[in-house]
Amino acid sequence: MADDSNARGGMAQGAVARGAAAPLAGGLGPRQSLLVGVTLFSMFFGAGNLILPPLLGLQAGADAVPAMAGFLVAGIGLPVLGIIAVALSGTIRQLADRVHPLFSTIFVAAVYLAIGPCLAIPRTSSTSFEMLVPLLPQGADVATIQVAFSVVFFVVAYLLAFHPGQLTRLLGKLTGPALVVLIVVVTVSSIVAPTGGSTAAQAPYNDVPLAEGFLTGYQTMDLLASLTFGIVIAQNIRGLGVTDDAGLTREISKAGVLMAVLMGLIYCGFAYVGVTMGSVMPDATNGAEILTASATAHFGLAGTVVVALIFLLACLNVCIGLISCCGTYFAEQLHAPYRWVALAFAVFSGVVSNFGLDAILAFSVPLLSALYPIAIVLVAMGLAHGALEGRGAVWPCVVVLTGIVSVCEAVRSAVAPDAWLPTDALPLAGFGLSWVTPAVVGLVLGLVVSRVRAGRE
Repeated sequence: MADDSNARGGMAQGAVARGAAAPLAGGLGPRQSLLVGVTLFSMFFGAGNLILPPLLGLQAGADAVPAMAGFLVAGIGLPVLGIIAVALSGTIRQLADRVHPLFSTIFVAAVYLAIGPCLAIPRTSSTSFEMLVPLLPQGADVATIQVAFSVVFFVVAYLLAFHPGQLTRLLGKLTGPALVVLIVVVTVSSIVAPTGGSTAAQAPYNDVPLAEGFLTGYQTMDLLASLTFGIVIAQNIRGLGVTDDAGLTREISKAGVLMAVLMGLIYCGFAYVGVTMGSVMPDATNGAEILTASATAHFGLAGTVVVALIFLLACLNVCIGLISCCGTYFAEQLHAPYRWVALAFAVFSGVVSNFGLDAILAFSVPLLSALYPIAIVLVAMGLAHGALEGRGAVWPCVVVLTGIVSVCEAVRSAVAPDAWLPTDALPLAGFGLSWVTPAVVGLVLGLVVSRVRAGRE
């Protein structure tokens, strides 16, 4: 998840630069390619990436394999393509400007709000607290403790967001290895001594698990995050001596393969943990409680404490980086003092975090359902920018038709989930992909309009 993508993005350039060596002719050397790939992985990996696969595994049960296949496409494949598209375009603003400058302003702001105060930042506090709940004394007032915890959490994060560089590097050195150890220990223990067994698939995976897994991948927010830091990876690779588009695409793709392998192993490992917990806690509603229950079952109280501490450190690191990143962006856009913008984000995020992790995850579904299809078509057109050269009408036509469908369905999902929309009659609507047909229509319409305009000139 992308929760910590921006938090780590600022560290990426220094990390790659410190490990730089003279590149081999025609591309990066093996050591450099490995370093870029690990940097890319660290930019994506966060608490959100940990809590989604276990829940998918538990709910998909016997259908976990096709569900995970869809999840991997959305959670890994799309972000890698997003990074390549942005690298070829320059920045997310330059990519979105091809639709219209006003659209670019609104869309980029929406992306930052989604991966910032509306979803990702509150999720850091909620996830941390969720891992601490099993350690609370019997009969404790959980709601009151959560409020107190969120206040302390965001006060600390806000104060440290003024000096994020040194702290995030320190915490990154601690939490990165610790999280890897957690993954190995929890996954291996579940393989060697399964706590329970799989069950029949639950909703929503009991119908079309492949498509539902794909839609669940939206909640990683990694595609949206990739649009904001794709330029960072591109700049690092250019700084190592690869400057042509073909070489840049090749090196990003190599880094993406390494990132995909690492993330895929993690996702599949934690999905397996969820599958084995299906018969133990079939009514679980988020991955945090599944991981806690598994660690506790295998290692007792020590497992619970270790998991809680690791998530607390990782989430605090993420929160500091996100407040800093989003605060800087909006302070520049609004010409406002950074400290007040960052304070507003911290306060707002603290309030939202008290709705709980389940509520935040539920709210994320309609919001990401509106943004993701638009991001997907932008990435697709960014990758095909050469073929679309001189066909400028394609960009607004595709985005407008896709956006109308995705926004309408997102509003329906939030307000009246059982209501019928005309888009339900479109092909692929049953798979949650009704926006695909309008996108294709927009492509054809844009090509026609562009040809007509060219004929008049």
